[in-house]
Amino acid sequence: MSEGTMQRAVKRDEHDRRDQREQRARGLRRAVVCAAAVPVMLIAAGCSSDSGSGDKAADDSGTKSSASSSASPSPTVQAAAYKSLPDACKVLGKKTLEDLAPKAKSGKKGSSDDASTRGSCSWSSLDNNGVKGSQFRWLNVSLLRFESDVTRGSGEELAQGYYETQVQDAKSVSGAKSLKSEPVAGVGDQATAVRYDLKKKEGSFKQETVVARVENVVVTLDYNGAGLAGEKTPSADTLNKLAQKAVKEVVAAVAEANDGGSAGTPSSAPSKSASKSPSGSASKAASSSPSKSAAKKS
Repeated sequence: MSEGTMQRAVKRDEHDRRDQREQRARGLRRAVVCAAAVPVMLIAAGCSSDSGSGDKAADDSGTKSSASSSASPSPTVQAAAYKSLPDACKVLGKKTLEDLAPKAKSGKKGSSDDASTRGSCSWSSLDNNGVKGSQFRWLNVSLLRFESDVTRGSGEELAQGYYETQVQDAKSVSGAKSLKSEPVAGVGDQATAVRYDLKKKEGSFKQETVVARVENVVVTLDYNGAGLAGEKTPSADTLNKLAQKAVKEVVAAVAEANDGGSAGTPSSAPSKSASKSPSGSASKAASSSPSKSAAKKS
């Protein structure tokens, strides 16, 4: 073999070995790249899996929260039975007014910012016989209606609380003598009559206060009389009977103003809540005590 031929053979061998080394290097690089890619893929797959479960948990949590919120009931309270009040100056018949205040010309309506919740009317009668003396009578009717309130209670409960307050006020008048209190049967859901004597500079007065509740309305009737300038003092029993007769008419007028009452219940029939304890918050709705003001005006 010539020298030239031998050199060409050596070069071919070197070239072949160089190609083999390059092929092995390329194969090693591909292996390293693939090996590095596997953890990345695993991590990506893991993140994707975690993200999906997190979103699902969040969705489930939101769903449960929404379901819990919708499941919570809204606070409710029983609706008030009566929605309006009659004109306080028209709750008594002509004959009744003649018996209680024979010389009264007309009733004096009290001021009210809302006639559907509050009203009052008073009558003043003076039978003047000159030196032979005079008979004085004063009559006042007050009406107060309570609406139901989710924070304070039903109208009936509020009215019952105010009823108790009115009765207590009638018993607490300063200077009252010979005080007597008794329940009145057959008038609304509950009623109480309070009587006492009151000495004033004009003379000796006989005071009768009857407080009645019918559903969510409280009626307070104040009636007093006196014999002036030597005239005979009126009979307390007579005044009491007249006052109770009048308050029955007022309660009936309240029911009539509301189409006879709720669910056809007669105004004289006790409601289910008549035996419930009074609500302390109801007394806050009252602006004044008719029984106390009656003593001042007499």
